Amino acid sequence: MTLPTAADLPRPGEPLRLMAVHAHPDDESSKGAATMARYVSEGVEVLVVSCTGGELGDVLNPALAHDEHVMANIAEVRRAEMAEAVRILGVQHAWLGFHDSGLPEPDENGVTPPLPEGCFALLPLDEATEPLVRLVREFRPHVITTYDENGGYPHPDHIRTHEVSMRAFEAAGDPQQFPGTGDPWQPSKLYYHLTFHKLRLVALHEACLAEGMESPFGDWLAGWEDKPEDEARLTTRVPCGEFFEVRDAALKAHATQVDPEGRWFHLSTDTQRLVWPTEDYQLARSLVPDVRGADGYEDDLFVGLRVPAQSVPA
Repeated sequence: MTLPTAADLPRPGEPLRLMAVHAHPDDESSKGAATMARYVSEGVEVLVVSCTGGELGDVLNPALAHDEHVMANIAEVRRAEMAEAVRILGVQHAWLGFHDSGLPEPDENGVTPPLPEGCFALLPLDEATEPLVRLVREFRPHVITTYDENGGYPHPDHIRTHEVSMRAFEAAGDPQQFPGTGDPWQPSKLYYHLTFHKLRLVALHEACLAEGMESPFGDWLAGWEDKPEDEARLTTRVPCGEFFEVRDAALKAHATQVDPEGRWFHLSTDTQRLVWPTEDYQLARSLVPDVRGADGYEDDLFVGLRVPAQSVPA
């Protein structure tokens, strides 16, 4: 990793650029979608990167679970769903082209089958990282979003997405690494999604109960294990409530992956805006000054990049 040079920082009149790195199609719509829609509306260039095609994902929508065409053509169906979500969000999109690793479950004897040969999670790290470095050097993002060291949840592809994102962030600005993938570019900041942290879940859970509906968060919170370090992870809250409808429309575009009648959609977006109008992040890497508001949080992924851009020499 190198410090950003004047060439890596935003210049007057140049759009800011955000790269969101995700494991599968639909992840971009369930994590950070309203944030991306907000930034697109402000003229930020946003590129979503899907590391795999999601070929091994289960069909979670009961209305499609027995659709023979869907089941026989899941890879093509998921690509079409992704194209529609991209259209709704207004973002750019790139596939890294790796094969879904799946989420093997133990059999009746408690034996977990191995991951499929050649899948994303089993590739050597640099082999899996090289196409992302190429994209970073081509798109030149100022900010990258990805998953934490646990992948957000321990899916092999989510954990590997974390690993390749961190490797690319560290390497893309170094001309000695990954030669032949373009001119060096050093992103300035990297964030982890904090979609399902306890403060937000409690707020949404209590809102469900107040409206007399079954909460999808109750069992989750009942088994929650508090960890002292978790509170410190929340560093950044991006106001984006006016784009919650866009987020939900993009998520529903992934029709094989969500039940549009499911209880996750029962709480109105108006209520969600009232009780938790932000999408939340952990600032994991920053090469620019840390600037937070009076509440202790950043309110923008580009904090530290917007104002200094005016003084960067041409």
